Amino acid sequence: MDQLRFAFQPVVNLATGSVAALEILARPEDGEGGIDVLGTAHRCPDLDAELAALAVRDAARQETMLPLHVNVFAATVAELPSLTSLGKAVRDVGRRTWEITLDIGGPFTHVPHRSLLEAVAGLRDEGYRICVDGVGDGDLPLRLLGDLTPDLVKLDRSLCAGLATDRGRRAAVAAMRQLCEQVGGLLAIEGVETERQYAAARAAGVQLAQGHLFAPPARRAAVDVYLPAERPAQAARGSAPYSPPSGPPVAQFLQPAALLPMTASAGAVRSHLTGFPGVSGVLLVDTDGVPVRAIDRDRFLLSLSGRYGHALYADRPALRLADRPRTVGADATAWQVLDLIADGERDRTGDDVAVVDERGRCMGVVHLADIVRALAESRVEEAARLNPLTRLPGSDAVNGEVDRRIAEGRAFALSWLDVDGFKQINDGAGFAAGDELIRSVGRTLAEVAAREPGARVGHIGGDDFLVLAGPEALAPFAAAVLDVPWAAGGRAVTLSLATVDCPPGSVRGHREAAAALAPLKKAAKALPGASWVVGRPGAQRMEVRRGSAAQVPPPTGPTCAGTAGTEGVRSRL
Repeated sequence: MDQLRFAFQPVVNLATGSVAALEILARPEDGEGGIDVLGTAHRCPDLDAELAALAVRDAARQETMLPLHVNVFAATVAELPSLTSLGKAVRDVGRRTWEITLDIGGPFTHVPHRSLLEAVAGLRDEGYRICVDGVGDGDLPLRLLGDLTPDLVKLDRSLCAGLATDRGRRAAVAAMRQLCEQVGGLLAIEGVETERQYAAARAAGVQLAQGHLFAPPARRAAVDVYLPAERPAQAARGSAPYSPPSGPPVAQFLQPAALLPMTASAGAVRSHLTGFPGVSGVLLVDTDGVPVRAIDRDRFLLSLSGRYGHALYADRPALRLADRPRTVGADATAWQVLDLIADGERDRTGDDVAVVDERGRCMGVVHLADIVRALAESRVEEAARLNPLTRLPGSDAVNGEVDRRIAEGRAFALSWLDVDGFKQINDGAGFAAGDELIRSVGRTLAEVAAREPGARVGHIGGDDFLVLAGPEALAPFAAAVLDVPWAAGGRAVTLSLATVDCPPGSVRGHREAAAALAPLKKAAKALPGASWVVGRPGAQRMEVRRGSAAQVPPPTGPTCAGTAGTEGVRSRL
């Protein structure tokens, strides 16, 4: 143990650029002749748990309030589920369990999975955060990863090495981001060494990162890290920035919270604020870590700076100068935080908002400036992707949502709408009339989508639109665009609609859904007047819900393979 020292590496929040936590890394003092303590810890759970406890005690000498990441082997957690020595160290140094994230690493192969899952559940009940470490270059089964429902998934540095140039690795990282969304966790990656890797990690949806680019492991905990001057919007050729379906998640902007017990005196709070100038406020928590009151730095210090302020309040409970905390759940979005701030008292607009878990325990805070900056950036990115004529998103947004629903095992219906004879309309009535028609169709689709939860509308270009909705939500769209008269420059206009109804498991991605939709579109265009054709991937029948089936050509392609003539077409009219 005398030949072992600890180093600290910042865990950087890529959304805010701030240090979110410190990982404590054990480093042998003499790599040649010293005892292989780390190798022994791999085989000895008691030693591994003691190393974790020593790491926490060493961090206490750094005088940092940042949350800590402590490494333990999966076998240690399964064999010593209570991690008694670690818990004692946490209490001895005045830390709280919810400030500690356990980075659980492999090997996992010979670890009893049931014992590991039961131990993780117990540690989570005590307040520890759970991280699965080294994902992507080990023996961790995906099933076990899902069962662990970690608060954080940390990808191995080997995935980062080729992230900027390897499309397969980018796809793997993006898939892990979707898994994290489903289990309510965050995604981190190790080994960020270059600005290109940084850009690639951000574009793939990584939220936390470590690496020499930001700061190398050091004996003294770093508070300042390097970040590239500009945040690239695109990581590498062929990859688009990750965009969550309903606004950035609040966990993406999580900052460490300054926590003190609810019994703390005003003098203790003042000492904490003056000792840590970067702290914008303090949360007073109960014994379970649930925020009870919130103290804003400026208002608090102003109260104590008055003529009799110190004499009146210094030795009294800080609760007297505190406000009711503003809290949101870990699954909230940035928009929900903004709504909470907007609905609150005007003089508290700049106060931090506490993020709590399902038990109400504080996970950290978010700052208004970070939220506003992120939402502004997202609006700029969204505007760049909108069609200038209709202000609707393009196909990428709809395709991304299709892939998400496929990954979640949800049924959906993807529809393709276009104007019949649009070129003739432009040639005969003029481009201005054609543009106004397209704008009107786009407005109509957007209005229906606003009334249908989960519906998405996209404008591919020209007179082509995409509609994504649940199978039960198709009728309002069809009625709005097919059952009303349309005209351009005094000329009557009709529209054609084709829909592929995709049950769970029927397609593997948006490309397969689009391929199944193509022959349905061709069939709908062959019908006179307003038309609507519906089919399923691989099905031998298509259903005509608007128009006459008499002129439908023999269907071909992936949607209606094996059907000959029109006997496979069924009409409701």
